[in-house]
Amino acid sequence: MAEDGDLVAEIEALEQRLAEARDSITRRFIGQETVVDLTLSALLCGGHALLLGLPGLGKTRLVETLATVMGLDGNRIQFTPDLMPADILGSEVLETGADGARAFKFIPGPIFCQLLMADEINRASPRTQSALLQAMQEKQVTVAGEDRPLDKPFHVLATQNPIEQEGTYPLPEAQLDRFLVQIDVDYPDRDTERAILLATTGAEEEEAHGVFSSADLIAAQKLLRRMPVGESVVEVILDLVRSFRPDDTTARDRIRESVAWGPGPRAAQALMLTVRARALLQGRLAPSVEDVFAMARPVLTHRMALRFAARARGESLGAIIDETCESLARPGAAA
Repeated sequence: MAEDGDLVAEIEALEQRLAEARDSITRRFIGQETVVDLTLSALLCGGHALLLGLPGLGKTRLVETLATVMGLDGNRIQFTPDLMPADILGSEVLETGADGARAFKFIPGPIFCQLLMADEINRASPRTQSALLQAMQEKQVTVAGEDRPLDKPFHVLATQNPIEQEGTYPLPEAQLDRFLVQIDVDYPDRDTERAILLATTGAEEEEAHGVFSSADLIAAQKLLRRMPVGESVVEVILDLVRSFRPDDTTARDRIRESVAWGPGPRAAQALMLTVRARALLQGRLAPSVEDVFAMARPVLTHRMALRFAARARGESLGAIIDETCESLARPGAAA
């Protein structure tokens, strides 16, 4: 019982610090509370996030602010068609010492940091995209036959313009699956945009302050994995993920007709982690079934694909996910 009491106290203390971190972030990234919470959730879960939104919506500002608030060493890479893997990972150079001896020396690339902003990630070629696959999954890179561990913690926050397709390359499915969540950054509402205008066009701007350190974030990630998850929540996660697989016996006819492929076990793992993060950010000690449905779109959308016929009919993955969540929430309404 004492151990349970300690866990509750640790969770409550972390909830207070997260509230302070959120307040510090929103001083510079005004409004968009859902975007802030989803990004914080990705960091708390030890994962990566893909930010989708038009230019000028503050994605870069958000990542820079997160680095300050969470106490992380950050780097930024502007992805372009001519970017090469060595530009990300680093390379070995031949160096001549004072005694005339020559030896290879490794020059680390910008990926050796704790928070990497991959700006317009879909503008790089598949060859360069592949340089990120090992880093995002294994938290290390292999250069010249030697494995080199990355800093801890290591997170990738990538941005992508959903409209502009000229000079871009679709992200491979294997890489998309490595993003814990996909976060849609939409236009702010009128009141939020007014607040942005007043806050960012004056003589001075609000500054974010550090709340966490990298060690604090690692400790928070470990604590999150100790949060209890009820059996009903686990069952709903399994029901939800498996219902989107066209070949599964539990899939509805709509899914079989419209979905080309569904999410794998990594999606279920992502839901298990992100529902805990959502509960933490809302000041609760354990996740609920409602958390599963709330995280369904960010976790599942980029892990599925529609058939050509479904796209031609104007169907969307978001609508299909919402319908399936409703059917699971009210089994009697299932189609």
